[in-house]
Amino acid sequence: MVALVVSIVLTMVLSYGALAYIQRRPADQKSTWGEAIAGAAFVSFVAFIAYGIVPHQWLTLAENEWAFRADKILSGKGDIVKPRSLGGWFPVDITYRTLSDIMATNFYIVFVALQLRMWKQYQTRGETAEAKAKAALVKTSSFGRPLIKQG
Repeated sequence: MVALVVSIVLTMVLSYGALAYIQRRPADQKSTWGEAIAGAAFVSFVAFIAYGIVPHQWLTLAENEWAFRADKILSGKGDIVKPRSLGGWFPVDITYRTLSDIMATNFYIVFVALQLRMWKQYQTRGETAEAKAKAALVKTSSFGRPLIKQG
């Protein structure tokens, strides 16, 4: 349990640090080779923790300490999700291992969504609403001529 919590907290702290760096870095500043290598190493390290360690620690906790095994069937309280194999009406047997795998999949889905959001935030840093509106109006052809009639 401690390893899972530590890995999630470490992922959150490193991601928050990246967000703070994104907000501080000027949009027009070019990256040096050293900054690019350090950034790639940082992103790889955070991805390793988020996509490798966090789901592994969850599966280890669920299967070892909480005994989420394939032979343990979710029956629930009452007859809401009681499967037919146990005398209920629900047509699917849901095992506890299935629940732990679904939770591990949810970790991946959340981390991918957050990673895409951080990429978007980094790529659009420094853009204001006026600059976006002006860029949408001033479209030019590949020859440099405006495609929209300037009023």
